[in-house]
Amino acid sequence: MNSSSQEQVTALEGCATRVVDADRVAAVSSRMPAETDLVDTADIFGLLSDPGRLRLLLALLDGELCVCDLSVVTGLSESATSHALRLLRAHRVVAVRRAGRMAYYRLDDAHVRMLLDLALAHTEHTQAIHPERRDS
Repeated sequence: MNSSSQEQVTALEGCATRVVDADRVAAVSSRMPAETDLVDTADIFGLLSDPGRLRLLLALLDGELCVCDLSVVTGLSESATSHALRLLRAHRVVAVRRAGRMAYYRLDDAHVRMLLDLALAHTEHTQAIHPERRDS
């Protein structure tokens, strides 16, 4: 491929101008969160991306449960349950209440509940894109 052909391909693959709608770019840029906030938000979605942790959080939608009960409900070992809960607690996704030797966990706030509710609603809404998962 000669130099002229390469330039044409490059021109076709990229934008002809740097900014098409300067006003919208400025508006979107001004609303963009700070980098640290983006990283923190990505961390939350990363926590939700693990099926075991997600099962724990869904189990807590009905209220607080102890580690033993969460282990049974989710099918995780008590050790794996405790480890996942420590991670979720460190990110302020769940909160703990201690009663003697027992630890009872709950969702930390309404924002976590809303994230879970929205994720579940989205999954139910988009089931049509996974026809291979339908029961025959």
